[in-house]
Amino acid sequence: MSLQLKNFLADDELNKEQLLALITLAINIKNNPADYSQVLAGKSIAMIFEKPSLRTHVSFDMGINKLGGHALYLGQQNGKLGERERVSDYAKNLSCYADAIVARVFSHDSIQGLAEHASIPVINALCDLYHPCQALADFVTLTERFSDLTKLKLAYVGDGNNVSNSLMIMAATLGVDFTLVTPEGYEAEQSVIEKSQAIAVDSGANIKTTTNIKAIGAQDVIYTDTWISMGDEDASKKAELLAHFAPFQVNHELMKNADASVVMHCQPAHLEEEITTELFDSEMAVVFQQAENRMWAQNAVLTSLFSQ
Repeated sequence: MSLQLKNFLADDELNKEQLLALITLAINIKNNPADYSQVLAGKSIAMIFEKPSLRTHVSFDMGINKLGGHALYLGQQNGKLGERERVSDYAKNLSCYADAIVARVFSHDSIQGLAEHASIPVINALCDLYHPCQALADFVTLTERFSDLTKLKLAYVGDGNNVSNSLMIMAATLGVDFTLVTPEGYEAEQSVIEKSQAIAVDSGANIKTTTNIKAIGAQDVIYTDTWISMGDEDASKKAELLAHFAPFQVNHELMKNADASVVMHCQPAHLEEEITTELFDSEMAVVFQQAENRMWAQNAVLTSLFSQ
């Protein structure tokens, strides 16, 4: 089945049918990797990394290899996109050599610039606004755990960031009830909330936001992420921030109060901050299943981009 994907940039560019097809494809590749071992035969993928990475780098590099392709890592030595040379020139140059671009960048503007000027597919591996590869892997994981996503209740607790944005939009698209719980001053951008709620009108999802942790309600799954974004580790502000976020820690008590059975975290985890070590290491956590599914979800995207 052709998904008719030109790029993979943002969650709101995909409809329900496309997302479900990608989830199904990811699980199929995971269960039958040999059937897809030549998808990228003779293909080279340029991987731009402005931000440090473990899971994104390894999952793309090894995933591309499992599809029969070659990955080239372009690290921070080249500086931030648009500083050493224009994003348009960067995109056009890479298009001369590579068959696709994977980009983990600071700004969504960089992703859009690459996609606008490249003549090859572009995959958003993370930016300040979205993390679509992570969200797709998360819903692959949830599909493996729950038989019917439309009956699922998913809550995200913590900082309103790129991860929660992608989760909220993808949940809305798939018809999954989603509750965003953030401290005051750390809410998601209103435009993302409104976009998600508009999408939910068609899917039947219930999108709720609150700054009151006690209003989390009954949930099947609770998701959290680091409170301090990568690159923002200012020691002078950390103590104040940790105190502000303390009531939003995901722990066994919160799981019990919400009647939740599964906890998710995209990692790296700051244990005893946003989540307790005890819960992170418990059988309720699916954090390493999520990490593995990054590779299979991304391989589904790559397979779709080269199967037109």
